[in-house]
Amino acid sequence: MTYEPNLLRTPGGATPPAAGPAALRRANLSLVLRELRDHDSLSRADIADATGLHRATVSNLMAELLERRLVREVGVEHVGAIGRPRRAVALHGAHVGALGLEINVDYIAVHGTDLSGRVLVERRVAFDAMGSGTERAVRRLGLVAKEAAEAMERARAVPAGIAVAVPGLVDVARGVVTLAPNLYWHDLPLADELTSMLRPLDVPVRVDNDANLSALAEFTSGVAAGTPDLVYLTGEVGVGGGIISGGRLLCGADGYSGEVGHLRVDPNGDQCGCGRVGCWETKVGLAALVRAAMPEQAYGLPGMPVPDPDERVADIARGLSSGDRRMTQAVAQVGQWLGLGGSILANLFNPRVIVIGGYFASLAQWLLPHAQDQLNRLVVAGSGAQCRFVASTLGFGAASRGAASMVVDQIINDPTSILDSLPRPAVH
Repeated sequence: MTYEPNLLRTPGGATPPAAGPAALRRANLSLVLRELRDHDSLSRADIADATGLHRATVSNLMAELLERRLVREVGVEHVGAIGRPRRAVALHGAHVGALGLEINVDYIAVHGTDLSGRVLVERRVAFDAMGSGTERAVRRLGLVAKEAAEAMERARAVPAGIAVAVPGLVDVARGVVTLAPNLYWHDLPLADELTSMLRPLDVPVRVDNDANLSALAEFTSGVAAGTPDLVYLTGEVGVGGGIISGGRLLCGADGYSGEVGHLRVDPNGDQCGCGRVGCWETKVGLAALVRAAMPEQAYGLPGMPVPDPDERVADIARGLSSGDRRMTQAVAQVGQWLGLGGSILANLFNPRVIVIGGYFASLAQWLLPHAQDQLNRLVVAGSGAQCRFVASTLGFGAASRGAASMVVDQIINDPTSILDSLPRPAVH
């Protein structure tokens, strides 16, 4: 399976840059790195055979990758009857870090890796982003990012890029959060603000929708990895969707697709954070479930602290296990609405699976029977659609993991962005 975000994300029908010697070299360097990423080690001859590049070209490219410290020589292989030696190389990049962050209504998540996929830092911090105001929320996000970058440097990897997942509409090209209704953010230049806060660390900061990044994480390393047609649903206070169609992320003309939580499913329903009435997330979002299952702990009550979402979900799971009637009824109702909305997506996109994340996955054993039954009844193609719900195994960290993965892939797409002069972390 090949994941190419430069091909996956092309909103607006932008014309690709003109080809030239520099672009061709970047493409060939990327081709070599992708081949190495799929294997423990390869000889230069192996790479030439696999990629179709001339052996002299591969040797030349390898010299540059060695200079940039993106590959390393790992020994000598002997092949053929006369034991002809071949020097093997492997993906290196232990000094190159990729930092993924997610800010959501009630937490900030962090996932930092190096180029080879080694996890360097992973944590989730409870934080009331909804009630904190834009300035304080961005300041806290910047502080968490700085702490994560310092932890990565202690592991001797310098972040070469940072990506942030946000629950809302994002102008990816400018790094501007156009609208995040549950955070009360409007036209926030988040990439620019974080870049300023992180100085003297000088790395590119990118911003994208949380569901899109979660979908990419699922597509590359989740429970439905490699499934070319899937929908990922976030299970947070808000509900978003990332759609993989034909192995590509569906972005739309302006990159704003996937706002499935704002499908209008009940004209007489509650008002949504987006200002409209009867949106799907008012029926299946975590806030809706908590309000029905534990009204005394509902979001937005004066003086109520905002716990980590896992704590709320754990309380509900315990109640369900003990047969609490109110919680059982609340989860059954959410499950039915989940299936109804899922059937709309199945009728539109014909996915093979609908992967449910966040709290949906934590309560899957109670939610999915209701959701799948409703889905089966309402999908027009009936059993011919062969669509099923599956629970994510990535938990609440899917979006931050997808964000870090996006940074890694952007580095592999353009290895020339990594210079040998990349600051080397201090040895502690």
